[in-house]
Amino acid sequence: MSLEKQDVEKIAHLARLAIDEAAIPGYAEDLSGILDLVDQMSAVDTEGVEPLAHPHDAVQRLREDVVTEENQRELLQSNAPQTDAGLFLVPKVIE
Repeated sequence: MSLEKQDVEKIAHLARLAIDEAAIPGYAEDLSGILDLVDQMSAVDTEGVEPLAHPHDAVQRLREDVVTEENQRELLQSNAPQTDAGLFLVPKVIE
């Protein structure tokens, strides 16, 4: 697929890009190459090919879900001005 100067100008306008007039032929050639590649990839027969989530059969190493720190709620709330049932009480900021 070959793009013309008008096509590149329209694409640039739609993308809200300011492009130099002298650069338009280069953009047309590059964009045409990209569209040709897309056409080639669309022509490939993918019948029977299952889509992959990842190209490698990667398995994450998981650690055991174990508590590693002790509960220090009372110690941490000892400095708080107000607490109630293990929760910090703060002034209301939204009316």
